Amino acid sequence: MELFPKTEKLHIKDVKHYDGQVIEIKGFVHNVRDLKKVQFVILRDKTGLLQLFISKEEGNEKLNALVSSITKESVISVTGKVSVDANIKLNQVEIQVENIEVISVSLPELPIDENSPLDLLLDWRFIDLRNERNLLIFQVQTTAEQAMREFWAEHDFMEIHTPKFVGTATESGSELFEVPYFGKMAYLAQSPQFYKQMAMAAGFGRVFEIAPVFRANSSHTKRHDTEFTSVDMEMSWIDSHEDVMKCEEEWITHIVKKVAEKHGEKIKEVFGFEIEVPTLPFPRMTLTEARKILASLGHVISHKDDLDPQGERLISEYVKNTFNHDYIFLTEYPTSVRAFYHMRPENNPDVTKSFDLIAKGIEITTGAQREHRADILAKQAVEKGFSLEPLQDYINFFKYGVPPHGGFGLGLTRLLMILLNLDNVREATFLYRGPSRLTP
Repeated sequence: MELFPKTEKLHIKDVKHYDGQVIEIKGFVHNVRDLKKVQFVILRDKTGLLQLFISKEEGNEKLNALVSSITKESVISVTGKVSVDANIKLNQVEIQVENIEVISVSLPELPIDENSPLDLLLDWRFIDLRNERNLLIFQVQTTAEQAMREFWAEHDFMEIHTPKFVGTATESGSELFEVPYFGKMAYLAQSPQFYKQMAMAAGFGRVFEIAPVFRANSSHTKRHDTEFTSVDMEMSWIDSHEDVMKCEEEWITHIVKKVAEKHGEKIKEVFGFEIEVPTLPFPRMTLTEARKILASLGHVISHKDDLDPQGERLISEYVKNTFNHDYIFLTEYPTSVRAFYHMRPENNPDVTKSFDLIAKGIEITTGAQREHRADILAKQAVEKGFSLEPLQDYINFFKYGVPPHGGFGLGLTRLLMILLNLDNVREATFLYRGPSRLTP
C-alpha cells in the first residue's frame, strides 16, 4: 500500500483526516508506556500530540524490543494505520504501528525539567523551547510581526534596513558597545533613529524597520537585555506627535486583533486567559498629570523628571480602574529626559512633543515629533552637551529640506511580554543576551 505523503512531512494535527489509511509520520518521542500486553508511544511535533499503539503479540518481538529501548525526546519515523475512534482519549485518533525507525537518539537523562530555574533553562534553550508554551510564544511573535507588516503595507510604509555598525552614537552617547573597525573604532547601533530620519530627508514618507539593536546596559532586570529586536517607524507630514500616537494605537490594535483571531483559543488553553483587543482611542495624559495622580496615591517617585518602574505599574493600575484600559500614552516629557532631536513646543520649551506608551505597567514605546529645522536641532544638541563635529553627517540631513516628521521605537520582547502576561523578556527571546550571558 502506498504511503502518504511521499515528499512532505505530515503534521500530527492533520492525521485525523486519513482514517483507515497507512501513513508515515515523524516527530519527537514525548512519552513511552510499556505495559504487559501493549505499548503506547506519544509522538510530538509542533502541531500537537499523537498516540501510537503497538500490540505485544507473536511476530512483533523486534518492534516491541525497539519501543522498550526508545528514550524520550528521540526522533522517530513511524509507519502505521490511522484509527479515528471517539474512545481514544488523546484527540480521538491513534496510529496502529507497523514499523518504527529511530532517526536520532536522545540521551536518557535530560539536563532540565519543568521545575528547573530560568538560568538553567536558558543554558539548554533548545530543549526548553520544545514545550507547548514556548512554542506558542514564538508562533504569536510570528503572527504579530506579520500583522505589523500587513498594517504598514496597507498604509504606504516602506521597509528599510539600516547599518548596525555606526561611527557615532545614535542616542545619548552612553550604553555603547565599541567594536574595532579596520584601525579605528565603530559602535553597534543602539537605534536606527538617525537613519529613519535620513529616509524622511530622502522623501520616503513612511518607513519601518524590524531589526536587532544593542545596548551596553548592565541591568539584570526582567525588562532589560543587551541585544533585542527593535521595531521602529517614522512618518512625514505630521502636524504633531498626536499623529504618531494615533498611528501606533491603530497599529497595536490591529496586531492584537490578528493574534487573538489566530491564537486566542490556544492562548486561553495554555496561558489561562483571554487575550483582549484594546479599544480606540487609547487614554492619554501628560507626565505632569500622571505624577500628580501618583502623588495622590502616596507614591514617592524616585526620578524627578520621569516615572520609576513602580510608578509605571501604579499609573497602569489607575488607568485600568478608571478607563478599563491596558494602555496609556504619557505625553510632554521634560527636555531633561528626552533626546536632543525631540521637538519642543514654542509656548513651552521645557517639555517635548514626545510620549511613552505604557502597557500593563511596562513602558514599551518611546516616540516623538522630531525637530526638522537644522539650526534649532544643532542648538538643542549643544544644549544637551553634544559636540557638533561627530554629529555633522546627521545635521546635514536637515540642511536641504525635510518634512515635519515623527516616529517611535518599540521593543518586540516587551510587546510579547504584555500580550502573553510573561514575567521576563528572557521568556520572549529566542536566545537571550544580557550582561552575563553570551551562550548558547
